[in-house]
Amino acid sequence: MPKILIVCHSKSGNTAAMAEAVATGVKNAGVEVILKKVQETNVDDFLGPEGIIIGSPTYFAATTAEIKRLIDDSIKHYKNLEGKVGAAFASAGGIGGGGETAILDILRAFLVHGMIVPGFVTGGHYGPLSIGAPDDERKQVCMEFGSKVAEIVKKLHPAG
Repeated sequence: MPKILIVCHSKSGNTAAMAEAVATGVKNAGVEVILKKVQETNVDDFLGPEGIIIGSPTYFAATTAEIKRLIDDSIKHYKNLEGKVGAAFASAGGIGGGGETAILDILRAFLVHGMIVPGFVTGGHYGPLSIGAPDDERKQVCMEFGSKVAEIVKKLHPAG
């Protein structure tokens, strides 16, 4: 069975709530999920799963330093992540707070690794974004996002 690793950083709990909803969507699509806090994640964790989803709060229109450090450390596995599916989500303090640029920071790194990065026609073109704590609508968007990423993983890596 294919697996998706979801890594998130959350100080207020907003991004963690999004990560839980994303994980629910992945599970509902029949893909195994590994949900980890960034502090508990090592770049070697990137090698096993067929998909990687990273969620970050938005600080100064970018990811947190902890997420950035994990991404920077992933150079250790340059060329070894090629063909995996990568996706991202973020929370921000307000509209225009840089949430989309934080998501794009993560997606750019995935592209450099040769990962497959899907776009989305609903719920956020780059990935889900919540302003503050995710409400029920944003949690639903996160679940649908998780399901969509899982379906792509299943198509590309059916045997896991």
